Amino acid sequence: MLLQQILNGIMIGSVYALTAMGATLIYGILRILDIANAGAYVAGAYFGWFIYLKTGNLVLAFLFSMMITGLIGVLIHRFIYAPILSKPRILPIVPLVASVGLFTLTGDLARLIAGPGTKAYNVDFGVDVINIGKLTVVPAWILIIVLTALLFTVLWLVLNKTKLGLAWRATAEDADIAKAVGINTNSAMALSYILGYGFAAAAGIMVGILYNSITPALGEVPSYKMLSIIVLGGLGSPVGTVIAGLFIGMVETMLSAYNLTFIPKDSVAFIVLILVLLIKPSGLISKTNNI
Repeated sequence: MLLQQILNGIMIGSVYALTAMGATLIYGILRILDIANAGAYVAGAYFGWFIYLKTGNLVLAFLFSMMITGLIGVLIHRFIYAPILSKPRILPIVPLVASVGLFTLTGDLARLIAGPGTKAYNVDFGVDVINIGKLTVVPAWILIIVLTALLFTVLWLVLNKTKLGLAWRATAEDADIAKAVGINTNSAMALSYILGYGFAAAAGIMVGILYNSITPALGEVPSYKMLSIIVLGGLGSPVGTVIAGLFIGMVETMLSAYNLTFIPKDSVAFIVLILVLLIKPSGLISKTNNI
């Protein structure tokens, strides 16, 4: 059923967009590809699992996991990325390599602390599925779509209706000029990590709830799929990231549902990326302050 597959595509695409948003916000400010954002996805999933295990409260699991992961992101920038980027004539690949190392470290820490086995959220929604005519809806899908819409609404309000959001947009446009006119660029960078890593944490929890399992290897596929989404959307473009995430999710779902591809589903993102960039190399949307 077409409507069923569209719903599936929106749900998967929402998670993709939420996961990649952090890398987009950070690239908009620092002009680096932060693979460690996929590590925030893993860390957030484990923090959320632990908090939900102890409290049984899903709201607290989301809030505290996002807060803790966001603060870790700020510390990573303060003590790792900032010192690296402050070096004169630093090669762009250096912070990228550092981010890959941080991502690998996150998975290893999760394995050492929580163990290599699978952890289950076991969230009870009261019903397994909701039937609306011929449409079958899983309660976890509703949670993902509604929460993603809420988080992106908060992001839009922060970036467009607050002074801190204005500082982010100015810094993303030109950090040197923003600093010259008195804008606190450090606060803008901190905002990128709090929101970006927090969003990735929320996505990790959503996936954990959706599949009722998390492992230390949870971030391996999102780490490379995230790159294809932010490049496809236009590097540093929040709106482009949302569109690209939903687009990739929809394409994957449709091709898999109707058996239109002989390649693995997870490779579809790169095939779509190559095809689109052959037509529009700058990505779908190329401005940084367009949300």
